[in-house]
Amino acid sequence: MNSWTYRLIAANVLLFVLSQASPGLMPAMMLVPAYVLVRPWTVVTYMFMHANFGHILFNMLGLFFFGPRVEEELGGARYLWLYFISGFMGAALSFVFTPYAAIVGASGAIFGVFLAFAYFWPHERIYIWGIIPVESRLMVIGMTALSLFGGFSSGSGIAHFAHLGGFVGAYVYLKLIGRRSLEMPQVVKEAAPVLPSRSAQERWEKIDRNKLHEVNRAELDRIRSKIATQGIESLSAQEIAFMDRFSADF
Repeated sequence: MNSWTYRLIAANVLLFVLSQASPGLMPAMMLVPAYVLVRPWTVVTYMFMHANFGHILFNMLGLFFFGPRVEEELGGARYLWLYFISGFMGAALSFVFTPYAAIVGASGAIFGVFLAFAYFWPHERIYIWGIIPVESRLMVIGMTALSLFGGFSSGSGIAHFAHLGGFVGAYVYLKLIGRRSLEMPQVVKEAAPVLPSRSAQERWEKIDRNKLHEVNRAELDRIRSKIATQGIESLSAQEIAFMDRFSADF
């Protein structure tokens, strides 16, 4: 499930370990925007380098909690495009505002994932530090304001414009694929969902929510609540597919 998210996490962790073992790797992989024409590979490699343990820990936690649901919504290919376009736009905005700053980290790409999460689920509550509930759309607005303030302040040591570029890249990409979807000819009318059989419903009841990722667990609870209050015939095709996917082992 959500394989690209976990592969990206694995790649980031592996390269962080290698960079700690081989100090010469970081200078070769970091991005200095002004030198991108002579070091073009750094537009990609900078996304997989991290300055310290705290840096990679924060980024990978963000990707772990927000990436799976965004990947499930977009599909693997579009999710990867979102991730890398956000990272590339982070490099581009850094080129404009901080051309001689050395930049490392997956933050730009992951900020793109944050924005996509807020784009699809704007009212979803995010608990900051596990305590303070904030709607995802407000979280992105707040992060944008902090990045703008930090970007135009001196000496922060944080690639704020890479973060802002991640937001911009993700927003443009999501709008682009949304427009393309609207422009596609509707030659086939969407069929009504086929209601699950009794055996399928019995499998659904056996799904162990404790074995699911947190976001999938929340979706399972929501669907079960919908069945209890509105009946199984109220489920959409996507909700039925979700339940079938997680009950396949039963």
